[in-house]
Amino acid sequence: MSSTILHTPGLAPAADGALAESDDDKNPFLVALGDRVRALRARRGMTRKAVAVAADVSERHLANLEYGIGNASILVLLQVAGALQCSLAELLGDVTTSSPEWLLIRELLERRDEDTLRRVRVAVGELLGTGGANAQRGAARSTRVALVGLRGAGKSTLGQMLADDLGYPFVELSREIEKFAGCSISEIQGLYGQNAYRRYERRALEEAIQIYPEAVIATPGGIVSDAATFNQLLSHCTTVWLQAEPEDHMKRVAAQGDLRPMAASREAMEDLKGILAGRAAFYSKAEFRLDTSAQPLEPTFAALRTLVRQALLLAD
Repeated sequence: MSSTILHTPGLAPAADGALAESDDDKNPFLVALGDRVRALRARRGMTRKAVAVAADVSERHLANLEYGIGNASILVLLQVAGALQCSLAELLGDVTTSSPEWLLIRELLERRDEDTLRRVRVAVGELLGTGGANAQRGAARSTRVALVGLRGAGKSTLGQMLADDLGYPFVELSREIEKFAGCSISEIQGLYGQNAYRRYERRALEEAIQIYPEAVIATPGGIVSDAATFNQLLSHCTTVWLQAEPEDHMKRVAAQGDLRPMAASREAMEDLKGILAGRAAFYSKAEFRLDTSAQPLEPTFAALRTLVRQALLLAD
């Protein structure tokens, strides 16, 4: 790939390698495009370097794209879209202009609030037979309890405790993914890439839903990255978002023996905050949420136990 594709003449390099340009001089479309690239990257939990490698463009060129500087060629945008596992239309913000029906539906949904959009999503799921939201129209909530949230939120620890308390099987979805693939998560991603990993993730969730009418499921932090998989989770499980402060995420991951996030701690913390910001809107679609940074482990588990038992109408 040519190293001049994103070059814009007349602009001096900034400190981080991106080209310097005042905000007033930036093209609004390119700024919005850069914002979408950053948001998609954060949602996928990928560093700029990882996206640059997957897209076969230089990290500097990707930085220019994210800052709204430089006029990216259509081929570079296609490669970036492929690396971020999204359509070019989604990257450009035009996914709802692909047909007259999309345009008419979009017009109906524009300027609606989040609650209205959620109810529309549920109704569409029921209409299409793909499953609406859990516990709709007076039906009992699913006795599959899925814990969502970023790594280090407490899903494994609290999930095992909750499963033991309820007498349910505990399903660590990451381990099920490894069983499907026959290798570790890092090997799946290294050998086959993110797209293959997401396919294994969806298969593992589908099998867990099929096998276990009752279970506590600890989900990978990036499960929200695939809309189809996350829709399935919301439709077939009682979902709880375990929230934590960024510092607690870092400490807990390090306590598990993984010191990689602590290398270049300032940059790692900024990346973590970016991932949280990119995924929070999706995690918030869970029916319930619990702050695992607010109290020590035992009272946090007691709060989770009460929340879930009340949601499932289980006697104490």
